[in-house]
Amino acid sequence: MAYTWHVTTYSAVVTTGIYCRPGCGAKPLAENVRTFELAAAAEAAGFRACLRCRPYRVAGPVDARAPELVCRAVQLIIDGVLDDGTEAALGERLAMSPRHLRRLFRDHLGVTPDQLARSRRAHFARRLLDDSDLTVADVAFASGFGSLRQFNREMREVFRAAPRELRDRRRRADRLAADGGLLMRLPYQPPYDWDAMVDHLAARAVPGVESVSDRVYRRTIGLDGGAGVLEIGPGEGDVLMLRAHLPYWEGLIHVVERAARLVGVASEPADRLLRDPLLGPLVVARPGLRVPGAWGALEIAVQAVTAQDHSLKETRAQLGRLVKECGQPVPGLTDRLTHLFPSAEVLASSSTGIVQSLAAAVADGRVSLEGGSSEVLLAQLTTVPGLMPDTADWIALRLGHQDVFPRSLHAEVAAEVSDRWRPHRAVAATYLTTY
Repeated sequence: MAYTWHVTTYSAVVTTGIYCRPGCGAKPLAENVRTFELAAAAEAAGFRACLRCRPYRVAGPVDARAPELVCRAVQLIIDGVLDDGTEAALGERLAMSPRHLRRLFRDHLGVTPDQLARSRRAHFARRLLDDSDLTVADVAFASGFGSLRQFNREMREVFRAAPRELRDRRRRADRLAADGGLLMRLPYQPPYDWDAMVDHLAARAVPGVESVSDRVYRRTIGLDGGAGVLEIGPGEGDVLMLRAHLPYWEGLIHVVERAARLVGVASEPADRLLRDPLLGPLVVARPGLRVPGAWGALEIAVQAVTAQDHSLKETRAQLGRLVKECGQPVPGLTDRLTHLFPSAEVLASSSTGIVQSLAAAVADGRVSLEGGSSEVLLAQLTTVPGLMPDTADWIALRLGHQDVFPRSLHAEVAAEVSDRWRPHRAVAATYLTTY
């Protein structure tokens, strides 16, 4: 059976030099339209964002059909590796030359790594200029720019205007007022099932670190020795609302990206699986399910290995004790949020059993939970004594590896059946384990 997968495209009009997101009301002649899978690629080709549909305000995930190496490179860029690094350093982390890395990006995404990083920073800054009352300088450093000069230059390149001019153009309804913290929109491509996501998070919330009440998810986060709190809940329209209470705003872009990844809004809907005879009915019944992500890679890995021999309730209780004994206290918060999740170094010296073995392997570099391919990650994880291969699969799935299919599910679904869901098998696994 042949499948047609859903792909987000941006339409660029050669006669006007403007690109639009899907659904924009503009009606150009077909012969004047070029399409791009990324807004950054349209910008690299010389097009500027439409003032009507404002593409920078919507979610634009990278199509999962790109090679895994490209997807991992994109994730490293989102995590900030190019904020003050180079394409050469990124290539070194991925064991390839910068030239080969750029060629892969151009072939599959239509943009270089640097161009993608600049576009993401500029789009995030534009959202902050619209939505917040942060100063222009705060917006620059919150968005990952290294200097005000760089910020002004790149905003002019992408949006053809200086940051102060862009703020003057914002619409009245854009501005978000908050009694405390900074309020931001997390856009997603509908449909999106927040109730399913928040139920998943609530069932696995680590006591002292995470809590859910009134359909709002809250958690503590560590930032270079400081502590903060995030709150995520439903918003009006195709957005979630994120409220961030942070000790400083520098690097806010990466906090927001990680929050978006945690609740799955950075991924595409599952409509690409609608034609599948097994999954199609499940997608029709629950079209908005997304693959849950992770805030902290070690946190998810420890949770997964603890759950190998315990129920969800027992796992939460064990993790609660671990956090209370080993986590850094965060005073002044609610009685439900009291600690940061412990670091690998602390767990390696303070915990026991499989958690200690895993933490020690992460602390000394034998296991790298972020940045590598799924094959490398799975191979490293399964060297940890007592860590089951199926547990390694689930860890990789939660860490954003889009084509991982847990081995335990092959008892229910034949390997040749799961192969037809490539490269979206993590989405398939989410549907099969939700029902």
